[in-house]
Amino acid sequence: MIYKVYFQEKLTEVPVRERTNTLYIKGNTEGEVRLKLKDRYYNIEYIQPLDGAYLDYEQQNENYKVLEI
Repeated sequence: MIYKVYFQEKLTEVPVRERTNTLYIKGNTEGEVRLKLKDRYYNIEYIQPLDGAYLDYEQQNENYKVLEI
């Protein structure tokens, strides 16, 4: 499954919408995605599973690139 991860670059950074970044990553569960990103020290706000029409929509985005870890 593909997950969309909303995060801040630094663990100490307070989540602010204007500075929120996103990335796409493959994983079987949300917990697995968190483990894959653990060494990057991101302040993860939200992890959203993507499927169906929403995944199709995201794939049309020019910034859509699935992170392989």
